[in-house]
Amino acid sequence: MTQASPQPGAPSALWQFDPRRHARSLYWRGWGVTQIAEEFALHAVVNDKGGPIPRATIEAWKQRDRWDDAPSIRKIEDGLEIRLLTLIAKEKKTSADYVELDALRRQVESLARVRRHDAPGGHAGDLNDKVRNRNAGPRKKAKKNHFTADQAAELKRIFLDGLYDYQHRWWQAKDQRTRMILKSRQIGATYYFAFEALIDAIETGRNQIFLSASKAQAHQFRSYIVSFAKLVGVALTGDPMLITSDLRPAEEAAAELHFLGTNFRTAQGRHGNFYFDEFFWVHSFEELNKVASGMATHKKWRKTYFSTPSTVAHPAYPYWTGERRNRRRKKADRIEIDVSHNALAIGSVGPDRIWRHIVNIRDAEAGGCDLFDIEELEDEYAPDEFANLFLCDFVDDSLSAFRFNDLVKCGCDSLVEWADFNPEAARPFSYRAVWAGYDPQDSESGDNAALVIMAPPDREGGTFRILEKHQLRGLDFEQQAEFIRAVLSRYNCTYVGVDATGVGAGVYQLLAKTEKGVVKIEYSLEVKAGMVMKAQNVVRRGRLSFEAGWIDIVSSFISIKKTLTTSGRNVTFKAGRGGGDGHADLAWAVMHVLMNEPLDGKEAPKATMEIL
Repeated sequence: MTQASPQPGAPSALWQFDPRRHARSLYWRGWGVTQIAEEFALHAVVNDKGGPIPRATIEAWKQRDRWDDAPSIRKIEDGLEIRLLTLIAKEKKTSADYVELDALRRQVESLARVRRHDAPGGHAGDLNDKVRNRNAGPRKKAKKNHFTADQAAELKRIFLDGLYDYQHRWWQAKDQRTRMILKSRQIGATYYFAFEALIDAIETGRNQIFLSASKAQAHQFRSYIVSFAKLVGVALTGDPMLITSDLRPAEEAAAELHFLGTNFRTAQGRHGNFYFDEFFWVHSFEELNKVASGMATHKKWRKTYFSTPSTVAHPAYPYWTGERRNRRRKKADRIEIDVSHNALAIGSVGPDRIWRHIVNIRDAEAGGCDLFDIEELEDEYAPDEFANLFLCDFVDDSLSAFRFNDLVKCGCDSLVEWADFNPEAARPFSYRAVWAGYDPQDSESGDNAALVIMAPPDREGGTFRILEKHQLRGLDFEQQAEFIRAVLSRYNCTYVGVDATGVGAGVYQLLAKTEKGVVKIEYSLEVKAGMVMKAQNVVRRGRLSFEAGWIDIVSSFISIKKTLTTSGRNVTFKAGRGGGDGHADLAWAVMHVLMNEPLDGKEAPKATMEIL
């Protein structure tokens, strides 16, 4: 880099009396060591013995005084001081010199403040006299869960600036008495409605109530809200959470935020806006909805239902289509609602005064959401499953091997009901025995692999609990085996059922070398029929239990259908994608565990077995 040439004329006094300091100053202004040595020779700068200053000496100064390690503020101070000394030593000063001197002195003072602020014990008052004077008096204790007007305005700005187009539609429709939204998976609905509810609580003081199938699912709202508040420096605590703000009179009651799962009955006396998350997947929808509607009876409250679709057999489906309203009404009073995507793609208020909106994954992409690779998802999921999860199509489970309503009854609030299980612990289930099932990845179709960890029944006829689930993609058999070992290391696993077909053969061989209780499962018509028969019995009798928010478990079982073999002579069970079993991977992994208990539900033999 070409350096600026030195100004012509005699060297300053600083050069003559402190060449080391001047060399450092030039270096901090971008000069190289060789250029500095040449500059000193040009101006006959000498050392204290009267001799020339060679390059090696300047290099030694640089290393010894660690010029490269100096902070930027020190370099700026040095430049200011050099310029100040130059102006002070000037005999005849112009008016411009005096103006510059004054400006330089202010700069030196400002840098001194910065140094005090950055030093241990520094504070904002070191930078700003107004802050120092303000803090000089008695300090007021910050209000808990309180937003100032500035914080509220900034939070709302952040929120509105980050919305996709379809979320803007939800915001514009926020004052509708009732909203029902059918949506694709993972388009930011829970995130949006948590933020919307927080803004409403701050601005209006209205209570906000969040309903979900489980407390863990409801607490996702709480986690988002706590994170949002941190954006403007507010630490929210409490459950229920009480919020106040400068936007409302101090004497008004705080807005209450309730996060409810299966404990919804404890809030029956509460009132407020309510948000019903994944309402198409909850058990006992009618009962839940009665409680929810009671909370929002007064006209000032708002009701918001949003969910991915499940099946046409779900009790919430008639609410979506309007058929629930038509029950017990005269023919002349009945209404018709067009719930097609074409009719609801931009949102519409129906004759029942409910605002409905459909947002599938393609709508989300058109609305600015760039989080998906849709082509990859279409390759990963079977057409019917992709349509259900991402295109907002309801499933007709009449052909399924498993009944939807039986499966959703198996959902539970694990945080409340499973006191013996802590997923955050080093050993989540202590040293109690667990069983595992693994359905490997199909290398030809590219389907997911699935691993489940389950607690077997503690008594005859007891419940199987799905403690942990994982889906894998894009791993070879060694990587799959390594992942399974890592998960099993946290448990006392006494049985591992592995589909040893295709890639699974390699996974089985590797696991069998290091893990106990590894059982090879090789599929046949008889084996598959036996697994499904056992699972049907377990589900029908309510002997399966899993976190209610795990809708992918339900979806996986529903996708399994009874069909005929190619020859047409035998019945088998298949799931989508041209007869492949792939996208039911979680269901098959669960069934690999269930089959370790005999069909009659009695204790399995102690010896391990292989199904060939």
